[in-house]
Amino acid sequence: MTDLTAALDTAVKDTLAYVRTHDPDAGAELAELRRRRLTRPQVVIVGETKRGKSSLINALLGVPGLSPVDAAVATATYLQFVPGQPGARAWLPGSAEPIVIDGLAGWATGEQRARRIEVTHPAPLLRYVSLLDTPGVGGLDPAHTAVALAAVERATALMFVADASAPLSRPELDFLVAASERVDAVVFALTKVDAYPGWRRILDDNKALLQAHAPRFAEAAWFAVSSTLAELAVDAGPDDQAALVEASRIAGLQHALVELAGRGHQLQLANVLRAARGDLLRLESGALDRVRAVEADPARTAQLRAERAALAARKRTESRQWTLLLSTETQRARVETVGHLRTRIAAVQQDFSERIDTGRGEALAQLPDQLDAELQAVAVQLSERLEETFGLVGEKVLASVFDDKERAEMLGRLNATLRHAMAAAPPRDGSADNVLIALSAGGIAFMAGRGAMLGASVLAVGGGLLIPVAGIGLGLAAGGYVLYRRRVQTDRQQARIWLRDVLGEARAALADEIANRFTDLQYALSVAVDDAVEKRLRDLDAHIAEIDAAAAEDAAGRTRRRAAAQQELDGVRARLRAADAALSQARSLTPVPHEEDR
Repeated sequence: MTDLTAALDTAVKDTLAYVRTHDPDAGAELAELRRRRLTRPQVVIVGETKRGKSSLINALLGVPGLSPVDAAVATATYLQFVPGQPGARAWLPGSAEPIVIDGLAGWATGEQRARRIEVTHPAPLLRYVSLLDTPGVGGLDPAHTAVALAAVERATALMFVADASAPLSRPELDFLVAASERVDAVVFALTKVDAYPGWRRILDDNKALLQAHAPRFAEAAWFAVSSTLAELAVDAGPDDQAALVEASRIAGLQHALVELAGRGHQLQLANVLRAARGDLLRLESGALDRVRAVEADPARTAQLRAERAALAARKRTESRQWTLLLSTETQRARVETVGHLRTRIAAVQQDFSERIDTGRGEALAQLPDQLDAELQAVAVQLSERLEETFGLVGEKVLASVFDDKERAEMLGRLNATLRHAMAAAPPRDGSADNVLIALSAGGIAFMAGRGAMLGASVLAVGGGLLIPVAGIGLGLAAGGYVLYRRRVQTDRQQARIWLRDVLGEARAALADEIANRFTDLQYALSVAVDDAVEKRLRDLDAHIAEIDAAAAEDAAGRTRRRAAAQQELDGVRARLRAADAALSQARSLTPVPHEEDR
């Protein structure tokens, strides 16, 4: 294991040095990933909804009912299980500080709108590794997939959960490929084997699907388990308990997770190398283009010139249309959002007016606290609505400018610029944690930063474009309490006036905030579109210039150019081979089931 650590460490250092030389921005991001301090290994549990993830966590921890089962998990809520005395804390949208909670099910299903819930428990397994239960992924809800991918950024290893009812779906396979780009070690669990006698056939089908769609995992080990039998074993008598535990096969998976925890440092190095491999592939593609440029192929040259001319023409003739579409879409969305706000505030006013009319004594005295909670709920709901609306606007505008291939090539290049702009810009008064909208080439994804997501540094999802949107915080100001006590006491008429004034101020403040947010969005997207088009034009110009220069060379000069380009291509491919060799060695870090668990 010491030799493997040294091999991984050397491969990481050499690869980072190579990437930093050829792409400083990508090298800086990899260096930041390398510097992350591993305080406790964390296994992120991913899989489609209704595959038994929560039941499996309860079985692994030996605590039935700890993670809510058979509940509609909230789109943006995930549960982190860490060691400690029994308890739970929740992080609300727009709040940096957690609150202590009771009744985990209501929070996990989104009734209370938590973004992250930390569950502490003295379960033996948690002494070695933390577990993170993500919302379901795949075809049921794309937003679930986005949150799960964001959580993967901090994973030491993944546990991919499928069940024995049916083979893996295409969305599950697609998610697995995306998630494994930054996490090297993946443990597979097949649940509900007690309910499906033909689970071995499903397991064989899954392996065949992995061979076809994700060959890296074709030979991966699977742990077939039954959470139901493990739960029955907890309450069983001594005569039946041992047999139930053995039949559940849970112990084998528990031992595998403990093994992973003991290899946390090596796994972290492998994860950095896995992420760096993606940058090497991109550099290889660029080097291959330069080799082809030396050939001065007339057909390729004509194709590039036509692409360049078409893009330049679109910029001249359609830039005004893009700007108009952006303005129209943001204005329409702003009006709709303000209208929604007006309706929401009117409903609050109606509700509290009825409370004033029917309330007495203590009920009237509690109105300020109740209104404060309601206004906070309005702000949370508005933040979520803005996230969704901004995503729709951004996707519509970008789709009108670029096709899928162009977006895939262009959007990823803007991340560093936008992240630097976000870090340099001071937060607006009243804002809390930032929420980032990631506009990926395949759709819209959301992730939170500045502490809301495990304190993680913000990273792009799926090569997406990050647009900063600060979370909205709103509650009854101290003056509202003072004014209530001064005016109202038991005077219902004064209470109505107080309610009208407070809600009027709240609506005005939120309407102003909405206007500011849409102004930010319009500016960010306008800059992103202009920068992306200009960058693509410069890249095409440079590539055409290389072809023209090669065509103008004599035979000897072209030979020298070809040798230099080929040397660059050979260099990156050599680095890729070295990275792959180290990652191949790292496969030994992933535990396999003992023979009796197969």
